[in-house]
Amino acid sequence: MDYPGPLARLIDELSKMPTVGPKTAQRLAFHILRLPPEEARALAEAIVDVKAKMRYCSVCFTITDVDPCATCADPARRDDVLCVVEDPRDVLALERTREFRGRYHVLHGAISPLDGIGPDDLKIAELLARVRDGAVREVIVATNPRVEGEATAIYLARLLKPLGLRVTRIAHGLPVGGDLEYADEVTLARALEGRRDL
Repeated sequence: MDYPGPLARLIDELSKMPTVGPKTAQRLAFHILRLPPEEARALAEAIVDVKAKMRYCSVCFTITDVDPCATCADPARRDDVLCVVEDPRDVLALERTREFRGRYHVLHGAISPLDGIGPDDLKIAELLARVRDGAVREVIVATNPRVEGEATAIYLARLLKPLGLRVTRIAHGLPVGGDLEYADEVTLARALEGRRDL
């Protein structure tokens, strides 16, 4: 049985979203169909609104509705420490810790030759321009702990260290509440490498 045109189009559009397969798209479409008209309209307006108002910060390249973003505009944040991340979602994750009070720089990906992503495809030139003014003393590389993130971290260190900057890498290791017996060898090795004094 074919769905009526508008419903088929909605299912098709929803199935284009990441991790949403045809069955999930169908369930979502029928849920939207059952919504009261004002709730369906509010959802549609929220989608249009986010596309119209969200953009990348001209300084750090995170997502924002004002330029520069609130973090870049905050005079209480430290200018001498810059945390480099792959994705705007990483900024949000780090901000939830309430531990980091420096500035951010979002690369919008990681070096991945197999996927055709090289250094020129990332915001690396913009990072170099930011650190050349002399205010930044330390760059914390907080790329994801996988092959692409490691390659990006090594590449950035090779570019930044000759500029006289301290380049550090976030520690990787065991999650709080985890058991040693269930950790893989790489995670355990990283936990040992990242050990600190008590």
